Amino acid sequence: MSIDRAGLNALMEITSRPELVFVRGQGSWLEDHAGKRYLDFIQGWAVNCLGHNHPAMIEALDRQSRLLINPSPAFYNQPSIDLARRIVESSCFDRVFFANSGAEANEGAIKLARKWGQLHRKGAYKIITFDHSFHGRTLATMSASGKPGWDTKFAPQVDGFPKADLNDLDSVRALIDDQTVAVMLEPVQGEAGVIPAMREFLQDLRTLTRERGLLLIVDEVQTGMGRTGRLYAYQHAGIEPDIMTLGKGIGGGVPLSALCAREAVCCFEHGDQGGTYNGNPLMTAVGVAIFDTLAAPGFLDEVNARGRQLSDGLTALSDKWGMQGERGQGLLRALVMDRDDGPALVQAARDRAPEGLLLNAPRGNLLRFMPALNVTADEIDTMLAWLDDLITAVRA
Repeated sequence: MSIDRAGLNALMEITSRPELVFVRGQGSWLEDHAGKRYLDFIQGWAVNCLGHNHPAMIEALDRQSRLLINPSPAFYNQPSIDLARRIVESSCFDRVFFANSGAEANEGAIKLARKWGQLHRKGAYKIITFDHSFHGRTLATMSASGKPGWDTKFAPQVDGFPKADLNDLDSVRALIDDQTVAVMLEPVQGEAGVIPAMREFLQDLRTLTRERGLLLIVDEVQTGMGRTGRLYAYQHAGIEPDIMTLGKGIGGGVPLSALCAREAVCCFEHGDQGGTYNGNPLMTAVGVAIFDTLAAPGFLDEVNARGRQLSDGLTALSDKWGMQGERGQGLLRALVMDRDDGPALVQAARDRAPEGLLLNAPRGNLLRFMPALNVTADEIDTMLAWLDDLITAVRA
């Protein structure tokens, strides 16, 4: 199959893409237009939690598409009810609003917190976020993000997002004033290079926010749905946030996200929040299939076992090559290198023959690994062996 270059030119230019077109996938593997296979350790940036084309997802899509696709969010539908109940019963939250992307869920969290501030904190609207954080690509979520350079892109930004330093409680305390309504953070900063919020910091942050009457929002778009070895990453710290957002893995590859909140925080009035496709039965039916697979006995035990395997393997590579170690939780991990050859390794891995390897370098000196949660031990061993060879070649 040849590449349709006229078709490529019809797509808006938003990023640098390699000259290949993926045509099919199965599990941890993708195949391009020329028939070359790739071991995928990106998985749509932690989206495909069950890999490509998992049978449970295919069956749910097929079954639901024959019943009902979109009756409008003005009416109830059974799959959205079923998925909301599963999330509520497995978490500390009482209500769920479904959306289509992590950014949309985070936008909803910002709106909900500000509405709560209008009702309970005399109009307080500021939400403290963190340097190097990533919350999405809408104007509000870009403003909330601490990604370098985003404070001037598409200016003027949305006001009200002072930035603290992750794992530094004093930096949070110093930013609180009478206009502060909430603190929002990722339990593991993914785009920043897989930097976990420490357990003690999360616990102290929960104590501080309660003492000051503030909401605590956890952005679990990347860390939720089993990615860190628990169903939700906040559970590692033994805390109960007020609001949580989910995305990526909740749909396993289809557009689905969720805004979850405790009952006391659910203050939207009719008309405050909505969305044409939000909570449609086709996507939420897939979400139910994903949830039930992740919640099956032993599944998260296997995620933790594979996470330890990947961690040990990356540590061994780091020691061999004099790098700076690895970090992360579960199957969201990073290799911190001693030089900025991440982009070169990504390209060499993709170009590898006869089979390629898909990796991600969010920073020049860092590789991020986001395999499917059902990745096999053999696939992890294969990736580690290939990566060792690639480092040898790139550094030659």
